[in-house]
Amino acid sequence: MELPPIVSAQEWASAREELLVEEKKMTRAIDALAARRRRLPVVEFDKQYAFEGTDGRKSLAGLFDGRRQLIVYHFMMEAGSDHRCPGCSAVADSTPHLAHLHARDTTYVMTSPAPVSQFEPYRVRMGWEIPWYSTAGSDFDADCGIDGGAGLSVFVRSDENRVFRSYSTAARGTDHLRNDLALLDLTPYGRQETWEDSPEGWPQTPAYQWWRLHDQYDR
Repeated sequence: MELPPIVSAQEWASAREELLVEEKKMTRAIDALAARRRRLPVVEFDKQYAFEGTDGRKSLAGLFDGRRQLIVYHFMMEAGSDHRCPGCSAVADSTPHLAHLHARDTTYVMTSPAPVSQFEPYRVRMGWEIPWYSTAGSDFDADCGIDGGAGLSVFVRSDENRVFRSYSTAARGTDHLRNDLALLDLTPYGRQETWEDSPEGWPQTPAYQWWRLHDQYDR
């Protein structure tokens, strides 16, 4: 196994300080991007969608559970499919305790086209406490630009209970939702995927192929 260059403590500190300058630039850039995101316009979602969960049927406004903001993760699970997406599952694994979001007047849920009877046993198996709702029979996913894939949508509710979509992202845009990837990015070997710019001899495998459900990795 290859190792990074081995240097003295003083040389390491100098190299670390050099990188820290760039990290601070990135932090400020991320802050600026978040500020722009907070200033995005919104679009009204006034269609009468129906969502089925273990707690019964709800409207889109009902998913807010009385809070002002709503984050929806579109979990990739089609009706009748045996596929359990490891990427979406890793996002669910990385979701923080919902109390932290609730403290900021924000609700977080997952949705899928699959029926409750299909995803509820899986939710229990994985140990997730995230509310999960079926979008079966509605245009919700299509209206959110999700066509059989995964993604994230953010909504805000007015005092009159009108619902507006403020943000959405998909594909690599959901990378930052996964703590495992964020932590691996801090390590010398990174995610160990072939697309990464790594030194010669670093361990690498094709992207995504190493992903497993958290109870399927070899122990």
